[in-house]
Amino acid sequence: MASKSLDQIIEEIGTLSVVELADLVKKLRDKFGVSDMPVMGAGAASGQSTAAAEEKSEFKVELVESGTEKIKVIKALRQINKDLSLTDAKKVVESAPTVLAEQVKKADAQKMKEDLEAVGAKVKLS
Repeated sequence: MASKSLDQIIEEIGTLSVVELADLVKKLRDKFGVSDMPVMGAGAASGQSTAAAEEKSEFKVELVESGTEKIKVIKALRQINKDLSLTDAKKVVESAPTVLAEQVKKADAQKMKEDLEAVGAKVKLS
């Protein structure tokens, strides 16, 4: 197929509505036996996972539940955040679920999670 023909096809596709495009995609999948599975790139073929390449570097740390040992959670929270007063730490723990920190590096977020879960809190990283 010549380049001019491809340009004409692209122009015609550009005039289609979203519904017509969805229909076209479905028909092309059926005709050529293509599935919705992502195509493996060169990195994946060499053993690297695409998920590892897109791994998050910053996390949001959320206190989901303080658990039964609130005093221990308050102490652990104050160990994590030295600037937090006792009153503020108590308010944070009692207001769970609440966000403790945003845009935290992975290692720091994991450490916060481990420290709080060690004293009975439930923590979520997202």
